[in-house]
Amino acid sequence: MATAPDFQYSDERFADVQMLRYRLDCFEQLTLRQKEFIFYLSQATLFGRDITFDQFGKYNLRIRRTLEAVYTDPHLPRDNDDFRALTVYLKRIWFSNGIYHHYGCEKFIPGFSPDYLRQVLKQVDAKRLPLADDQSVDALCDELFPVIFDPNILPKRVNKADGKDLVATSACNFYQNVTQQEAETFYAEKKQECPTPEELPSFGLNTTLVKDNDGKLHEEVWTTENLYANALRHIVFWLEKAKAVAENNTQQEVIDLLIQYYRTGDLRLFDQYSIAWLKMLDSRVDFINGFIEVYGDPLGLKGSWEGLVEYVDEMATKRTETISSNAQWFEDHSPVDPRFRKPVVKGVSARVICAAMLGGDEYPSTAIGINLPNADWIRAKYGSKSITISNITDAYNRAAHGNGFKEEFVIDNATLSLIEKYGDDCDNLHTDLHECLGHGSGQLLQGVDADALKSYGNTIEEARADLFALYFLADKKLVELGLLPNDEAYKAEYYSYMMNGLLTQLVRIEPGRQIEEAHMRNRALIARWCLAHGKCMELVQQEGKTFLRLHSYEELRQLVATLLAEIQRIKSEGDYEAARKLVEDYAVKIDPQLHEEILKRYEKPNLAPYKGFINPWLKPITDAEGHITDISIDYTESYDHQMLRYSTDYRTLI
Repeated sequence: MATAPDFQYSDERFADVQMLRYRLDCFEQLTLRQKEFIFYLSQATLFGRDITFDQFGKYNLRIRRTLEAVYTDPHLPRDNDDFRALTVYLKRIWFSNGIYHHYGCEKFIPGFSPDYLRQVLKQVDAKRLPLADDQSVDALCDELFPVIFDPNILPKRVNKADGKDLVATSACNFYQNVTQQEAETFYAEKKQECPTPEELPSFGLNTTLVKDNDGKLHEEVWTTENLYANALRHIVFWLEKAKAVAENNTQQEVIDLLIQYYRTGDLRLFDQYSIAWLKMLDSRVDFINGFIEVYGDPLGLKGSWEGLVEYVDEMATKRTETISSNAQWFEDHSPVDPRFRKPVVKGVSARVICAAMLGGDEYPSTAIGINLPNADWIRAKYGSKSITISNITDAYNRAAHGNGFKEEFVIDNATLSLIEKYGDDCDNLHTDLHECLGHGSGQLLQGVDADALKSYGNTIEEARADLFALYFLADKKLVELGLLPNDEAYKAEYYSYMMNGLLTQLVRIEPGRQIEEAHMRNRALIARWCLAHGKCMELVQQEGKTFLRLHSYEELRQLVATLLAEIQRIKSEGDYEAARKLVEDYAVKIDPQLHEEILKRYEKPNLAPYKGFINPWLKPITDAEGHITDISIDYTESYDHQMLRYSTDYRTLI
């Protein structure tokens, strides 16, 4: 697809975020039916936005609407420091789907005062504010201001600190008046009562757990008739329209099961939907829509709502098909205990796709690779489906080239040259291996609870997939398969990965804080464990700066193999204490002096540590009778216009 004359990959920057755009490559080659299908699925994706905001904090929607009323008021003075600070704060809320940092989970600190906000709110038309019945503007301020301004009230969205009550100290909106012990006991009892323990539903995935005034626990299910009803009804409406123009009967079946699940909340239907979705391989267009990933819950049970509409990148998919067709070879040659390998790898499919629309927990910040479903028993019995998102990766790569980051942190020109030559291809291949094979590899021993690792489960699982990818990235098999050009290329990814885990990912953390996000913990765990257990690499000082020096890539691969074997054992046996020790020893704490150094060095190239995306605006073109004749793509919408448009056109919950 030719780049539109007005297309720009990079848009604006605010706080620690740079906004990017992604192109819909080869979209014009799709049939009209496929384009229409994508459009309807995109509408279903965008209507989940308010759900994600509410899940990430019970006050998020009201705070967003309050600040949007100020931001869009035509009469308020804008040329002052307070209004500029409010603008940045609101943009951060849009980006993170709430008042908590999307990665670190800590609450944002406003750059304006409570007095300023109270003053301007009294000048705004009260009809545009989220006032409760008979509530005054002052009462609204009294309700919301402690949440906005007091750092001690609901300070973290997801708390993972060892020894704390993770439910009581997390501000995510999945539990009401419930302790961690109560929640864990509640779901343990549900598992014990399940008549089919070998095929456990994902208990808790689509509910809020509430303690009544009488002390009894019950779940409020997220359905079209209960919690989040209005949003889910809109999603179902557009799914029905998508079903009518689906490419084939398989897609229609998948959409029908998803609609039934949204209407009933029945987790058995969700399992049926997941299995049917796995088998949907003969379609150019695919999608993710629902309560999926559990990183937003400190207990790893509740699914944050997310949406993704995609279509196959046919050229790039040849790479992932090569990997998936050799899945059994990789499983058989894994360095883990044979007891933990799958004797027969089933249903491994992998595609490279182009994202057509991002929504919910996948917007504006998104993953570059996804492997689903998450239920271990479905993966073992039916397999998994992996995607790597090529147009998102392309946008990231274009933003990274020439920005000065590598020159600042890579130890020497020889290593820098290696990374420049092979880095992008190796990074894409690492993602493919991570998603397609890493998450799909290995097996639990019979009787092991999939949730046995509790709050450490997400970190261990991401480490397992990364280690699997790192181990095989250095295997000659990849050269034989034509996936890498030679035996040296993998070194680019080894160096970049370890440098990130030891040094550069620290720019994403505020001074004085620890590592809490699961993916960051995973990378730190791997890099720090390898640093501590071998002599193949070290941190050295050059001209007052800390660099990674890697002496032996071959020895590093052996360390990766050893750690992969242990991580797989922990997962397969459900060894909670071993998981806890690994994570707490290697993945959490930060050297404050090193942290300060990395932050200062990152200021030199003036880079934003986080990237996010502005969605293309899909616009139907219709004939005189109102029939869609094409879908046009508008890449020119600004970040604030898109966010305000979404808050107007897709507002469902307040």
